[in-house]
This record gives sequence, structure tokens and C-alpha cells, in this order.
Amino acid sequence: MNLKKKVLSVSLSSLMAFGAITAVTTPAFAVGNGPSAGNGAIQTSILHTYESLVDYLKTQDAKQKAMELEVIGQTVKGRDIYMAKYISNPENPTILFLTQQHGNEQLTTEGALSFIKHLGTEKTKGVLDNVNVLIIPMLNADGAMGDVDFSLEDYHADGNRHLTRYNANKVDLNREHAKATSDMEVEAKSLHENVFAKYQIDYMIDLHHQGTRSETEGELVSGSILYPTNTAVKPEVLEGSKKLGAVVYNALEDTGWGHIGKYEGGTGTNIGRNGAAVRYDISTLLFEMRGMSDHYIESYALGQKSNGYLIKQTITTLDATVRAIANGSIETADTSFWDTLPEQTNRQGEEADE
Repeated sequence: MNLKKKVLSVSLSSLMAFGAITAVTTPAFAVGNGPSAGNGAIQTSILHTYESLVDYLKTQDAKQKAMELEVIGQTVKGRDIYMAKYISNPENPTILFLTQQHGNEQLTTEGALSFIKHLGTEKTKGVLDNVNVLIIPMLNADGAMGDVDFSLEDYHADGNRHLTRYNANKVDLNREHAKATSDMEVEAKSLHENVFAKYQIDYMIDLHHQGTRSETEGELVSGSILYPTNTAVKPEVLEGSKKLGAVVYNALEDTGWGHIGKYEGGTGTNIGRNGAAVRYDISTLLFEMRGMSDHYIESYALGQKSNGYLIKQTITTLDATVRAIANGSIETADTSFWDTLPEQTNRQGEEADE
């Protein structure tokens, strides 16, 4: 349902929490051999709660003429799932940004919220005339808030709030995409019925986090990317996915703090990037940022000193892809880099887990 626009104030605590994140400068040691797992406290108190995220979205909705806020469904625990929409012309190409299928992967959400604010500034004037943008900044709100029906006592973040990969029923939402929608967990069902099936989506970036010790060429990655790998994906959908990856790679690899590897992921249609490509002909890209906000495995969670560059990496990714689609340059993106992009490996036996 569409929410009626009205001016809503953000609580002081919400503003402080958001400011504490966006004010972080990009550290010079973002990649390479640091910061490593355990370098800095693992904190969740500076991350948006579900409640502060909702306040933030409603405030931006009231300020931005081009933005429309939609509730696409509810979580197991009854939390509304929000989507920010920028649709100037239904005939425009459309991109969906999806974050927090896994509730303990929140820095992409922080970046998406910053990008939503960015879309309401003069810096993006004219861009939205030629592209439609959909942003779901927190699909798994129950997992993000630790409001689940299983124990989180082994998780490592400081404070009273833990974040978990799973939804409240201890189900991985990124393994739901091959099912009939009637059999899906409610969060995935809402995504399929009220977003994938409702909107004509051309591109999707599914934003995740991985462990802290993935590397290529002896250097820790800032993130890794992968196109859909199921054999049923149509050639033109696969080509669009590879072009989307080219835009992201070129935007990040030369920044000095970005170092991108190729992710080693599964081929099943139960995984979002494959399922959306096969079922809806959406060109998809998986982006796995380095380090998680919380985990029961200590090496998977990254200290807060890395928050700044990971949030910046998300914003850069979203901005670059929106502009490339808007100006049409994505159509001529050179995908040959995929042929030489090193596939990441994992130090000390750490396993990737899309």
C-alpha cells in the first residue's frame, strides 16, 4: 500500500545514530592486510534499528517529491517491509536494490539509506528522468532486530542487540526463491508477489556481506561480485548481468580502497540472483561486502573501524549503476574483465556463504 505523505520528525537518537555512521571517514587501511577480524569493537548500537529506519524513510518521503514509500508486506513478527520508489516513467529501465535478506548484513542498508537521501539532492538532478529506482533497505527486519524464536547467545556483538542471518523462523530467506510463492516465508513471498511480479524490473543488485578473510592475489577484498550462474538464465539476461558487474567493478577498483574479487557461489534457483534471473528475466548481480555486523563465528564479524569504507562502497555502487542505466552507458560496458577477474579464496579455511 502507498503511504500518504506527511511531515514526520526523526527522533534525536535516530539522527545521532545515523550521523555516527555517515560521519566516518574512509580509512587508508581498508583493504590489504587490515583491518582484520577483531580489530575494533563489534558494535550494533550505532546501526539503524528498524524503528529509526522507518522514521528515516518517512522523513525522506515527506521531503522528496520524486520518492514514494510503499509497504510490500510484513515479516513473521508483523513488521512492515518498506520499499522506496522513484518511478518517473514506467517505460524507463528499472533497477532494484535489495539489502538485508540476511539480518546480520547491515552496512549495505546504511549505505542504501544514505543513497536515498542522496537521490533527493541537486547532485542527482535529472538522473531520475531516465531510470526508475526501487530500494528495499531491510527485507529481514526480524533478523536485523534479533527478534527471533531461537537463541542468539553465542553471537559476538557488544550491547543488547544481536543481528542474525535468519528470519524469525530460523529460515535463510536467500534459499527461498525456487519455491512456489505460497510456500515461501512471508518476507520472500512479499518480495516475489509485490515486487518481482508487480514491477517490470530490468536489473537487480542483491547486496550482502561475507566473512572477513576472502582475498585475491594475497590482498583482502573489499567485496566480491557474481552474475547468475544457473544454466537456465537467458543469454541476454546473463549479458546484462555481466554489464552491471562491469559498471560496479570500474567504479570501485580504481578508488584506492576498493579491491574486488569474483565470488564463488552456487547455481541453484533457490538463491536470489539465480531465481530472479530465471523466473523474471532480471539481470542480477550479487555483491558481497567484506565483514558482517554480527555473527556467532568471530572471524565473520568485522569491527566498526571498517564501517566507513563499506558504507561508502555501497553508496558508490548504487550511484554508479543508476547513472550508467540513466545515461545508457551500461549498454556499452566492457564485460571482458570477467575473464580475468580472480576468483577469491578464503584464508584459514573460512568458507563463503552467499
